Amino acid sequence: MSEFETAHWPVEIRLLTAERALEIDFDDGARFRLPAELLRVESPSAEVQGHGPGQKTLVPGKRAVGILGVEPVGNYAIRIRFDDGHDTGIFSWKYLHEIGRDQETLWRKYVAALAAAGQSRDPPRRH
Repeated sequence: MSEFETAHWPVEIRLLTAERALEIDFDDGARFRLPAELLRVESPSAEVQGHGPGQKTLVPGKRAVGILGVEPVGNYAIRIRFDDGHDTGIFSWKYLHEIGRDQETLWRKYVAALAAAGQSRDPPRRH
């Protein structure tokens, strides 16, 4: 199965602007509420994931990131426009289902990686 082929199709996608989250119901009965911060730091874009294995970039300072909009990409994915200007990630249905399924593990790894790097979820303070 390629990265864009999916076993699970979304039946409803809701942008929860105030909660800074995306809620997705899939045809297998799964329902995920995905925080904008997690989606941003797990973006499938080359900017975040790199161009090969082991090249993932740690993205600090995104605690307050929001989602401006969601656009369909064919019938297999969405592009999420974040309020920090990032909009190059194409989130396939398969990838969104995986993030939802694995979000607790992904979150723990993200927070641990930030701590190990001496980074924070909070944006840098402006003087």
